Amino acid sequence: MSQTVKTESVAFANADDAWSKLPPRPSTPQVRGETPKPTGQVGADPETFPLDQIDPSDGELFAANEYHGYFARLRRDDPVHWTPDSHFGGYWSITKFDDIVTVEKDPDTYSSARAITVSDPLPDSPMDSSFISMDGPTQIAHRKTVAPAVGPRNLKRLEPIIRDRVSDILDGLPIGETFDWVDRVSVELTTSMLANLFDFPYEEQRKLTHWSDITTTQPNLPGPDSITHQERHAVLLECLNHFQGLWNERKGKGRTGDFVSLLADGEDTKDMDPRTFLATLVLLIVGGNDTTRNSISGGVLAMNENPLEYDKLRNDPSLVTSMTSEMIRWQTPLAHMRRTCTRETELGGKRIAAGDKVVMWYASANRDETAIERANEFLIDRADHRNHLSFGWGRHFCVGSRIAELQVRVLWEELLERYSNVEVVGPPVRTRSSFVNGFLELPVQLHAR
Repeated sequence: MSQTVKTESVAFANADDAWSKLPPRPSTPQVRGETPKPTGQVGADPETFPLDQIDPSDGELFAANEYHGYFARLRRDDPVHWTPDSHFGGYWSITKFDDIVTVEKDPDTYSSARAITVSDPLPDSPMDSSFISMDGPTQIAHRKTVAPAVGPRNLKRLEPIIRDRVSDILDGLPIGETFDWVDRVSVELTTSMLANLFDFPYEEQRKLTHWSDITTTQPNLPGPDSITHQERHAVLLECLNHFQGLWNERKGKGRTGDFVSLLADGEDTKDMDPRTFLATLVLLIVGGNDTTRNSISGGVLAMNENPLEYDKLRNDPSLVTSMTSEMIRWQTPLAHMRRTCTRETELGGKRIAAGDKVVMWYASANRDETAIERANEFLIDRADHRNHLSFGWGRHFCVGSRIAELQVRVLWEELLERYSNVEVVGPPVRTRSSFVNGFLELPVQLHAR
């Protein structure tokens, strides 16, 4: 990096210029900016669909909530499955719990360095410079730098703040009227907690959600929310410029409670270049937004689809802790992570070549009945409720897992105090993504106790 991060007064002083001069990441052979060709999987029978044509990366499967049947077929018939020709190029699908753990345990063979999703990084993508896309000592050092913000001591401080925020949100909701749970509760709660973790101005907190959504959006796809590469780049630059101001203000002040201060003063992060700074910010924003937000929405839907489990919770509110883990397993808010094979190897009887994409489907592993008893049932009183892969495994286990669980738990504790039922009154609108497995809308009505 240039000399712009040597002192507080000039740290990232020329972020706009530095970002614009960074060399672009090389393009990859995959198709970019074109509408994915229909795979024919939605509406088809997974049991009779040609095995060699199954492509779990098809976002339409997730939008239609029809992916579980295909994963069940793959776990049984072809658990290490090659898709030769997808919108994202050829890739391996790892669909069983134990096989995914094998991949996670061997970063020398299965590297995060090239990309973390089935889609290769766009030239302007920051994600390939964050610590989730690293495997060596730098990854450990960067992760260790930000961990105190979501560690036990800070969580103890944050719990009453979360409870107060949850109370404010719930007390402002209408009783007996239909509203969108995603916008009014899931997004509002997770965004306000992100603002707290970054010590970000609350009046601007929805910018965090906007930046997160843009980062995980593939440009030039059809639909009302489509964006161009240029628009995406501009949003990323806006994010960087906003945070470079906070970095400059906080560097050297000795603050320890927020992500920006920890990065600005961390011994291993204080001299990071603009791309790595932005990448780390985006990772923390996306991780804090998507996992919790979609677990909150998915949990409400799961309770409505499994009313006997809802009755269990009403009769025994102490189940809220195990229920929280079960909701996160059941939803699996990030459906996959990807590694790249560094050398020829074998997994599940298949030869995997150096350079091949290896996609770990957490959404499949969390329904693997060889690893999780009654995996295809939503059970809020599981004894082994932490036995899931929604937060990953090993060195890339989600650094913010405990604060995600805390938000879900506190929300449901407060819901039980106020309402007899959170009733889903219409079909959900799901994200068209094989990475972020979530919801755009979920119409509900609240019923008073």
